[in-house]
Amino acid sequence: LSSCAHKEIKRVSASEVIDISGRWNDVDAQLTAKAMIADCLNSPWYAEWRSKTGKKPVVIVGRIVNKSHEHINTETIVNELERALINSGQVRFVASDAVRAQLRAERKAMRDWSNPATIKRLRNELGADFMLVGSINSIIDKEGGREVKYYQVDLKLINLETSEIVWIGQKKIKKYIKRSTITW
Repeated sequence: LSSCAHKEIKRVSASEVIDISGRWNDVDAQLTAKAMIADCLNSPWYAEWRSKTGKKPVVIVGRIVNKSHEHINTETIVNELERALINSGQVRFVASDAVRAQLRAERKAMRDWSNPATIKRLRNELGADFMLVGSINSIIDKEGGREVKYYQVDLKLINLETSEIVWIGQKKIKKYIKRSTITW
């Protein structure tokens, strides 16, 4: 039977929904980020901040912890959240701590190697007003060839100065998987 194996590969649109295994995938990350950022930016904290300060809030995405039963590269959802926030036009956004470390090293290197007219100043970074943190959890219910996978993404937006939680969001995804009990 193994000599009869056939492999077919075809290119598909990146926006096409393909769910083969029932595990967390790119579509789940995209749908979650889109829904949660829309909810976040339409909640009362945003209007209150704008009316109080007259400015767009500055946001950074912190850790999104994977507490699910499967390996989920949390960088994919972090990137989707960052993209949704930036592209909303409603907030200003600062880079992650790892990226800021690279930028700081570059600014320090500029002092030795760059034309003085083009050197960027040290200690001139924009500080964030809010940090978005969260977790991905899952529950599996399995019997025979049937399985239900439930994912819950919880996010919190926290005021960095006061530690006040100003928004809590939640996105739930449930997948029903039915597998054939006959295998070769």
